[in-house]
Amino acid sequence: MSERVLIVEDELAVAEAVAYSLGQEGFKVSVAADGPSALQAFENANPDLIVLDLMLPGISGWDLFQAFRKQRSKVPVVMLTARADESDRVAGLEMGADDYVTKPFSMRELVARVRSVLRRATPNPEDAPSLLQSGTLRLDADRHEARLGEEVLSLSPKEFALLEYLMRHCGRARSREDILQAVWGAGDYLDERTVDVHVRWLRMKIEAEPSQPKLLLTVRGIGYKFTDAP
Repeated sequence: MSERVLIVEDELAVAEAVAYSLGQEGFKVSVAADGPSALQAFENANPDLIVLDLMLPGISGWDLFQAFRKQRSKVPVVMLTARADESDRVAGLEMGADDYVTKPFSMRELVARVRSVLRRATPNPEDAPSLLQSGTLRLDADRHEARLGEEVLSLSPKEFALLEYLMRHCGRARSREDILQAVWGAGDYLDERTVDVHVRWLRMKIEAEPSQPKLLLTVRGIGYKFTDAP
């Protein structure tokens, strides 16, 4: 699966250079030049990481950072700025930024920092918890068992893998393409409707009202996401 990176940068030359360098490394890149377009791109692209310039017209980078974290508290952010003052770097890191790069910078350094931040943000499968729970829904990866209350759910291997994948990414929208690669692999071509069918089957087993799901939600224009039970 290719990680998605949102670049928020108002200097066209810098934005194009960063986008090209990350694209060459296999990242899926979206670019925004100001606050409003950045907020829209954040919603549409569902990025795995944000490269954020602090000196933006209109909404400041600081305000955008807080807006991003309010919507998704754990989205990694690498801040960019022309300021070399130590107090700015400290302020950014204290606010929760994952890394900080001062202009001018080399593209190799930025790509390396992006990769490093993503590695830190991605749990090691060996360290991932085997037990996942949302309300009365419990999934035990080690025992390959899912329960809804006291009832053991009868899930096919793909239904179980789909549920585990979405629960491990709780609160984050995943595209049909990402789900296909994660659950079915990169082998034979499969239509994205395969995901829709399995989601429908899964909803029939975990939702009180499958036609009005509360756990496994459709994200229009993207795919699906799992949410904690209310």
